[in-house]
Amino acid sequence: MDRTEKLKLRNMTVAAVAIAAALTMTACSSSDPAPAPKTTAKTTTAAPTGTPVVLPSAADLNALLVKGLDETVPVAERANLVEGAEADPELMNQVAAAAKAANAQVEILDPVIDTGSDTASASLNIIVNGQPLGQGAQASFVYVDGVWKLSKTTACAILPVANLTSPACA
Repeated sequence: MDRTEKLKLRNMTVAAVAIAAALTMTACSSSDPAPAPKTTAKTTTAAPTGTPVVLPSAADLNALLVKGLDETVPVAERANLVEGAEADPELMNQVAAAAKAANAQVEILDPVIDTGSDTASASLNIIVNGQPLGQGAQASFVYVDGVWKLSKTTACAILPVANLTSPACA
């Protein structure tokens, strides 16, 4: 394999990882948080302030991957899939185009693991042009404003490898 072919394969691999990271990792909560129970001055223990955060399943995240890659979905809606992406929503179009060009397929695997403090992680399987790549790659997620999102840390770590930059990572 010559240098040009190696660079093409590397770029396709990186595009696939970027796709996995930037487009797969959101699970929305459709229920409103429960109001905090009322307490009196005589109460000595703290009351819960809302409903507990429910981890998304791999199936939930895979359904959102399809949405994230759908160029007919408004960019602002797709940007809500990544923590901090509102600073650079056009990046979502660049990632979707890279996924299409690389014929990338990404599968989020169960289990989605609770890592504490409204954060989670999951493994990914990535296929680019029919070739398995990045099997078992890890990504982290954060629960922000009622939505599970790919963490900014994970997204920003991937972008330079894909020769992409973003003001969201500055």
